[in-house]
Order: sequence, then C-alpha cells, then structure tokens
Amino acid sequence: MIDSNPAIRAQAPTRLFCRKLLKVKENLGLYVLVLPALIYVLLFEYVPLYGVLIAFENFKPVKGILGSEWVGLYHFERFFKLDMFWTLIKNTLSLSLYSLLAGFPIPIILALALNSANSKRLKNIVQTVTYAPHFISTVILVGMLNVFLAPRLGIVSQFLNFIGLTSGPLMILSDPGFFGHLYVWSGVWQGMGWGSIIYLAALSGVDTSLHEAAIVDGANKFQRAFYIDLPSIMPTIVTLLILNCGGMLGVGFEKAFLMQNALNLGASEVISTYVYKVGLLQSQYSFSAAVGLFNSVVNLLLLLSVNKLAKKLGQSGIF
Repeated sequence: MIDSNPAIRAQAPTRLFCRKLLKVKENLGLYVLVLPALIYVLLFEYVPLYGVLIAFENFKPVKGILGSEWVGLYHFERFFKLDMFWTLIKNTLSLSLYSLLAGFPIPIILALALNSANSKRLKNIVQTVTYAPHFISTVILVGMLNVFLAPRLGIVSQFLNFIGLTSGPLMILSDPGFFGHLYVWSGVWQGMGWGSIIYLAALSGVDTSLHEAAIVDGANKFQRAFYIDLPSIMPTIVTLLILNCGGMLGVGFEKAFLMQNALNLGASEVISTYVYKVGLLQSQYSFSAAVGLFNSVVNLLLLLSVNKLAKKLGQSGIF
C-alpha cells in the first residue's frame, strides 16, 4: 500500500537519490576507469565541433572564430554553384558505390570459403596471404602501383610488350578510365583478408548441430554455407553494410591524392582532395569547412536512411 503521507512522499526523491549515490560509490573504481576515455571523447570529439562555426563565417585567424564576419550559408551556395560541383559528386559517389559493390561481398565470400575448408594448413596459408596486405601503408601501395604500371619501365608494360599485346608505353596511370578500377581493386586486394575476420568470428558462433543435421540430410558444403552460415551472419552483414553506406562520400583522401595526376584529374578529383586543396593550399578555411560539413551531413543522412530501411526489411539496425 502506498503511503499517502505528504511528508513521506516528499522524502521519496531524496531516498532515491541516496540509493543511486550509494550504487555509484560501490562501483567507483569502474567509473574511474571509464573517466579517461570519457575525457578523451569530450576533448577530442565534441570540443572540436565548436570549429564548425567557421563554415558560416568569413574566418580570419587574427580575429578568431567569434570575431570573424558571419555570412550564413554563403559558402554552401558558393559550393553548389561551382562548375565542378557535379563532377566532384559524381567522382566521389562512383568510387564509393564501386568500392561498396566490389569490396563488400568479397570478404564475406572469403570467410565462408575459409570456414568450409577442411585443410587447416591451407586455411592458415590463405589467411596469412590475404591478411598481410592490410599492413601495407597507402604510400607503399601506390608506390607498388607505380612500379607495376609505369608507362615504359613498369613490369606490366614490359610483359605486354614482350608477348606482343602492346608496342608502346602503357598509359594506365594517366588514363581517367582506369583510375576507378585501380583505386577499387587495389583496395579490395588490400582489405579483403582483414575484412573477413569479423565474419569468421561471427561464423564461429554458428550452432554445429545445424551442420550435423544438414550433413545427415545430404547437404553439400555449398548448400550448408548458403542456407546455414550465410543467414546466421546476416545481422553482422547488415550492420557493416549500414556503416559502409554511412561513409558513402568519405572516399579516402590519401590514396586518391597519391594516385592523382594532371591527366586523370577528371576522374580522381573527389570531395576530400578538393577540400585539401582549397582549405590548406589556398587557405580558404571557411569554404573548405562548409564543403566538409556538407559531406558529413550527407553521410549522416545516408546512415540514418539505410538504418531505417534495414529495420523496415526486418533486419536489425545499429540503433
């Protein structure tokens, strides 16, 4: 029975607060362990968001963020009216979609194949060979592309000339039509092994009794992988797909910039490289901040949209 005494009811919030405070004191050690991570996130993730204001100003370093002239959406309008606006969007989206379509399924297929392999030795060799490229830096990867595909002295050019398929320099690195293929498939080669790790971890949790029952029913390895393993890791696949879609306009700056040259600029100029050039090389801080903010907002909207779509289709979202 709930006490109807007003004085007792007034003391209820105080007692509740005291109980919560007591629980905090009991777990004080755990809160102390969390505190450094919390401080790090606040200082390096949230405090820098204050700098977003310069996207709406004509920022002058000598005047500071609060002292600079407020111009509202001027820099966004300026970006939308650029002659190369649609070229930047097209290049960025085409590379992102190509990377997603080519690079997302391959780690899944690799994980399913490794999980079905009988030979542990073969499995270990394949894992080692496919994991190793992940630890190659972007600079070294692009350097390897230059060594293999150099117009005259490249290994590929010399081999094709030797067998008679070509008779002159191989201009692959300078051809805008090849840029997307080189960018995407070199990324697939570098990341497929590392990307398969999370799927292998998910596959380790699949109930073995399902496979035993399928073997009794006469199912082969392909059927077991398709009808048991794949549905079992579908929540993991959906989660990673949502996260990948959330970075649709986030084409990696380093690789695109290092592979860029004057001849392939029509295909290699993406939002991130453009922001670097106007922001750091030309010191247009406010304009580059506006372009970067536009990029982040579009990525956030894509993330929310894909997450909502996944929930409607009956799959689990990330939130």
